[in-house]
Amino acid sequence: MKSIITHFIKFPVAVNVIILAVVVLGVFGMLSLKSSFFPLQDSKFIDITINYPGASPQEMEEGVVLKIEDNLRGIVGIDRFTSASSENTASISIEAIKGYDIDILLADVKNAVDKVPSFPAEMEPPVVAKNENLNVSIELALSGENIPLKTLKTIGREIENDLRGIDGISQLTIAGYPDEEITVSVNEEVLRSYNLTFSDVASAVANNNILVTGGAIKTEAEDYLIRVNNRSYYGKELNNIILKTEENGAIVTLGDVAVTEDAWSETPDRSYFDNQPSISFTISTTNNEDLIEAAEKATIYANEFNETHNNIQLNITNDRSQIVVERTELLLVNGIQGIALVLFFLSLFLRPRLAAWVAFGIPISFMGMFMVASYFDITINVLSLFGMIIVIGILVDDGIVIAENIFHHYEQGKSRVQAAIDGTTEVLPAITSAIITTLVAFSTFFYLDGRLGEFFGEVSIVVILTLTFSLFEALVILPAHVAHSKALSSDQKEYWFNTKATTFLNYLRDKFYSPVLHFFMENKVLGFSILIALFVITTGAIQGGIIRTTFFPVIASDQVNVTLKMPQGINPDVTDSIITQIEKVALEVNKEYTAKQTGGVEVFQSIIKRIGPGTANASLKINLLPGENRDFTASEIAGSIAQAAGEHPSAESLTFDAGSSFGGKPVSVSLLSYNIEELKAAKLELKEKIKENSLLRDISDNDPAGINEINIELKDKAYVLGFTLNDVIGQVRAGFNGLQVQRFQRGQDEIIVWVRYEREGRSSILNLDNMHIVSASGNRVPLSEIATYYIARGEITINHLDGKREIKVEADLKDPKDSSSDIIADIRDNVMPEIMAKYPTVSALYEGQNREAGKVTASASKVFPIIIFLILVIIAFTFRSYLQPILLLVMIPFSLIGVAWGHWLHDFPINMLSLLGIIALIGIVVNDGLVLISKFNNFLQEGLDFDEALIQAGKSRFRAIFLTSVTTIAGLSPLILEKSRQAQFLIPMAIAIAYGIAIATVLTLIMLPMLLSVGNALKVYTIWLWEGVKPSKESVEPAVEELHENEESTQNA
Repeated sequence: MKSIITHFIKFPVAVNVIILAVVVLGVFGMLSLKSSFFPLQDSKFIDITINYPGASPQEMEEGVVLKIEDNLRGIVGIDRFTSASSENTASISIEAIKGYDIDILLADVKNAVDKVPSFPAEMEPPVVAKNENLNVSIELALSGENIPLKTLKTIGREIENDLRGIDGISQLTIAGYPDEEITVSVNEEVLRSYNLTFSDVASAVANNNILVTGGAIKTEAEDYLIRVNNRSYYGKELNNIILKTEENGAIVTLGDVAVTEDAWSETPDRSYFDNQPSISFTISTTNNEDLIEAAEKATIYANEFNETHNNIQLNITNDRSQIVVERTELLLVNGIQGIALVLFFLSLFLRPRLAAWVAFGIPISFMGMFMVASYFDITINVLSLFGMIIVIGILVDDGIVIAENIFHHYEQGKSRVQAAIDGTTEVLPAITSAIITTLVAFSTFFYLDGRLGEFFGEVSIVVILTLTFSLFEALVILPAHVAHSKALSSDQKEYWFNTKATTFLNYLRDKFYSPVLHFFMENKVLGFSILIALFVITTGAIQGGIIRTTFFPVIASDQVNVTLKMPQGINPDVTDSIITQIEKVALEVNKEYTAKQTGGVEVFQSIIKRIGPGTANASLKINLLPGENRDFTASEIAGSIAQAAGEHPSAESLTFDAGSSFGGKPVSVSLLSYNIEELKAAKLELKEKIKENSLLRDISDNDPAGINEINIELKDKAYVLGFTLNDVIGQVRAGFNGLQVQRFQRGQDEIIVWVRYEREGRSSILNLDNMHIVSASGNRVPLSEIATYYIARGEITINHLDGKREIKVEADLKDPKDSSSDIIADIRDNVMPEIMAKYPTVSALYEGQNREAGKVTASASKVFPIIIFLILVIIAFTFRSYLQPILLLVMIPFSLIGVAWGHWLHDFPINMLSLLGIIALIGIVVNDGLVLISKFNNFLQEGLDFDEALIQAGKSRFRAIFLTSVTTIAGLSPLILEKSRQAQFLIPMAIAIAYGIAIATVLTLIMLPMLLSVGNALKVYTIWLWEGVKPSKESVEPAVEELHENEESTQNA
């Protein structure tokens, strides 16, 4: 390595060629990077979707889902699987283990589904597919005054086709209207009058409304294709279908006995943009598409559309690219401010020309990272930029140490080139080890499980790439530039601020640091006692709640989402009325906040109301003024709406969501059992206990009360008359649910033709009583004569987790600053033991953020010892000592004192991002210690006494350690002090690193010499006890032993 460094120092042209190549390739690499909201993630979920028309949730569970789940057990690569069985449909979601090949797992899952011996005959084939990760780019709403829904849909389809035709937009969903269908509505009395049955009508439609080929006639001249083209695509065209011919020759057509029409599905699904009927478009991007580019193209299209249309508008309701741009600009500003502060401190404490060459390493390191970033699928997103901010202050550390050392050798009278060679090679082992330990610490993120580990893996890549190039720059480029510039000259100009800064540092070193170090070296027990006391006080403050803890931070949002769930089967008008009432309340809240908003700007930009899908669901999506321009948090606004809306006892659940966080809800408990009665009872008790907690709101579960079911039972008379239960329910289903007689494509819509009773004929239970059931012999008997029934609520959805029935109870925090970890601990320790004692078959899992946090901590506990061991090995190789690496790592726990109180000072709870900061801190903390120990060993080899070597090493490396710490903290300080809401969730990690380094600097300069002295004393007294002769302090140090061995080998040679 020395020969390579020497070559580049002597021949700087090669260095300049390398710089040119790195800059050119780096610029091309930077311009090729795509933008995304968060780092791109490969799919790790597989979905199985099953359709079984007419099946109840229990039938779906027992006849389909359980069979598939049994076959999924034991498949390698599955972390866990969940399922939901509902009316007519079921879905199974399979989560893959981190790092497992999803394509291999997909093949294994398909094989497991295929191995199920039998499914119900009426069931459609299961669909097994990867759940591809999509990033929402932009949302639009098409609306206009007095525009019929049919017209809106027609124009919406044209817009959809136009948007799909734009390069870079492939994933588009359109919503806001029910499915279209053709209904054939019949009347019981009319059918009887013509002596027709449902089956007759359905068969006539199915057998006559056809488009089929009948082969071909092959003549000598050409072929003729035989075809029947009797397909009608609209309701009115079906009226002429012949149902029967009377004996007198009269023809009975479909129009005589039924009303055929084009209609919307009876399952409601409508949206309203600012109280006007609307259709919404959601454009998402895949991993191969640019989020900002897709949003920009959609915005251009919307503007062009609005210029050419007057009474209908295409409005942008949620532009996620703006949030990406805002966060990017925000972090770029923080980064630039950080670089400016780093440059300021470099110019202040280093000689001007040396500072310039050290600072030159910042852009070169970043260009080197950009050069290869695209190969690692890095995008421009909030976390990759955060990684760049973290590394700003760190990447000049090695340059500072090398530049200082080169200048030190130059002052000893060496030539520029020789000073550069000797100054670089002297600190080469320590600098290389320092960078490698930092890289090893950051590599921990690659092995963390959960979404947090996946996301922050990109931070690791950015830091590792940038620091690797910074090491190359510091060892090769920096020495060459310093050696061949005026940076090494005694007559270079020093500005007044350099003189002042040098005077300040010398004063700090000689008048403050040196006396303090001497004092604690003589009073080690007091020094260690102070540190241990501070550590105990800090631990107590965390345990006592003075320093708060939680799982994950809330990510700022520009939306408030209100979700209403009513009892299943309720009249949709009731659902509509409640959500409309809440919308009016929200508008009043908007007036209150707008009056308080700076400039009186409307705080609510738009409100999108959605009724459906289904009769029991409704929602409001309230788009707020962008967070940078808004004086209030989304959480505050959501709380005000919730308070103003009040309680709605008739609702199953009503939630006001104002943000997003890693892993889901802060409070989420999954109750598991095979005993459904105990499970439901436990759910009710748990919800009541959670309601007693004043810190929580929006309590909900995934087990809504089912729809009222009319359960039919046949009388004995029915069997005498030849009826079977299957015959009866088949005819009842045909009348009240409908017979799906045809399905065909009309344009972009799949149209289903239904034959059923008219709406008035199925609007009362009396209609069911009066329905006539046709026997095999053709007799018609009223249902009330052959059957009885009772009414009870059934299941609407049956959920499973790893094969067990599951009910999930969730709640949100009223104040995001409250500790969700404390609440979960209270539920786990105080609430659930009572419930599980009462219902012994019930067990509990703590989901949501707790599960994500558990994944991170569990994986960290496995990888962390390995990382610590690797750091020990690296340091041991560097110093060829067993004890020095251990003493260096002893300081790490004490650096948590700074981390904890830094969070308290800035009023942030310690969370999982803080933990990531602490992991990153480990690699950074040992860097300064490496430099000090390296110099200490050098002084010992130069013949200094042990105690004098310790004191002189501290004083000699005081300037470099102080400056590297100051630059690292300076690089992070703009982000720590940032008030923007978009950056708040990243600040805890920055606090952990910055305050940890601050306390670690003190530990390195004072505690490390104390530890080295204690370690030396232990070795001296151990050898004295073992050999009976007391050795000198210096003789037991590895550096001195190595020096003696080298001298002996030289003499022998």
